[in-house]
Amino acid sequence: MHTSTGGPADGDPFEAATGSLLRQPKAVWATAGASVVAFMGIGLVDPILPSIAKGLDATPSQVSLLFTSYFLITAVAMLVTGFVSSRIGGKKTLLLGLALVVVFAALAGTSGSVGELVGFRAGWGLGNALFVSTALAVIVGAAAGGSSAAILLYESALGLGMACGPLLGALLGDASWRYPFFGTAFLMAVGFLCITVFLKEQPKPARKTSLLDPIKALGHGGLASAAVSAFFYNYTFFTVLAFTPFVLNMSPYKSGAVFFCWGVLLAVFSVIVAPRLQARFGSLKVLGGSLVLLAADVLVLGYGSHTTAVVCTILSGAFIGVNNTVYTELALGVSDAPRPVASAGYNFVRWFAAAAAPYFAPKIEEWSDIHMPFVVAAVTAVTGAAVVLVRRRALTDDAEELRPQHATEDGVAVFAG
Repeated sequence: MHTSTGGPADGDPFEAATGSLLRQPKAVWATAGASVVAFMGIGLVDPILPSIAKGLDATPSQVSLLFTSYFLITAVAMLVTGFVSSRIGGKKTLLLGLALVVVFAALAGTSGSVGELVGFRAGWGLGNALFVSTALAVIVGAAAGGSSAAILLYESALGLGMACGPLLGALLGDASWRYPFFGTAFLMAVGFLCITVFLKEQPKPARKTSLLDPIKALGHGGLASAAVSAFFYNYTFFTVLAFTPFVLNMSPYKSGAVFFCWGVLLAVFSVIVAPRLQARFGSLKVLGGSLVLLAADVLVLGYGSHTTAVVCTILSGAFIGVNNTVYTELALGVSDAPRPVASAGYNFVRWFAAAAAPYFAPKIEEWSDIHMPFVVAAVTAVTGAAVVLVRRRALTDDAEELRPQHATEDGVAVFAG
C-alpha cells in the first residue's frame, strides 16, 4: 500500500506527464478517441431533452428516464465487466462494448415512443459500461511514457467528451432530436474499426474475477465509505446534468453552449487544478471543501434568476471536476482489494444515484416546486461531505491522504463522468 503524509507531492504530476503525452502509439490514440465519443454519449441528450419531450409528447419525468435507464444498467453492469474482461481480454471487451453502443444508439434514433427510447438507452448503457470500464487499463497497457501520461490522456478524453457531447447534441439536434443518436452510432463505428486495426490483443489477468468479488470488496470500511459518499455526490451531479436543461428551457444551441462551457471547466479542474490542490492541501480536505461549495452553487442555481442559473450551471463543472478526480483516487487506493475489483464495487454503488436523480428531480418538482429539487441536491452534496468528515479515519488510515499519481498504479478506470 502506498503511503504518504498528505503533504505536497514530489513534483507536479501534471507537468511530469505532459512531456510524453503526445508521443503515443496509434493503438492508444484509437482507444482514447473512442473514449471521447463514449463520454460524449452521457451529455449528448442534455440540450435536446426538451426537444425529445416535445417530439415524443412526453413529460420531463418520462424523458429523464433516458438517464435513469442508462445508469441503472451501468451500475448493474459493473458487476459483469470484470467478469467478462478477465475471460475474453481487453480488446474483445472494448469491441463488444462499442458494438452494443453502435447498435443501440442507432436504434435510439429510430424510436417511436419514449418507452422505446428509454429501452434503447439501457442497452447503450451496457455497451458503454463494458467499454469505459476497460479503456483506461488498455490505454495504460499500450501507452508510452508511463502510467501518469496514460491517466492524463484518459482524463483529457473524459473532459473533452463531457464538453463536446452537449455541443454535438445541440448542433445535430437543432435539425432533429434523432440526429445526435445516429451521429454517435457513426462515430462509435469508426472507433470500432480503429481499435480493430490498431490495437493488439491485451493479455488476460492472471486471476479471473467472479461476479461477487466487487460486492465482497465493499466489506472494507474505507471503500464502503468512499462509495456511500460518492453515492450522495452523484445524486447532486446528475440533478445538475439531467434536470437543469428543463429549468433553463433554452434552445438546443444555447443549452449546448452552456453545457460545453460546463464541460470545459470540468476537464480543466479535473486534469489540471485538482492534482495541484491535492498536492497542497490533501485529498480529503479538497473533497470536503469542494462538496460544500457544490452544495452552495446548486442552491443558488435553484433560487437565482435565469442568468444566475446559467452561471451556476457552468460553475458547477469546476467542483464536479475536482470531486471526480479525488473520488477516483479514493476508490482505487483506499482498500487492499485489486483495483479492478474495488473500482467495480465502488461504481456499483454510486451509479445507482446517477439513475435515481434524473427520475426523482422532476418528480420532486411535481410534488412541490421548481426550487425543491435543488434543495435536495444541495443536501445530498453536504451529506457526501459529512460522510467524508465522519469516516475520515477509515479513509485516511488506509489511503493516507492519497497523492494524485497513486490512482494510476494499476491503470484501472473508475469512470468519473
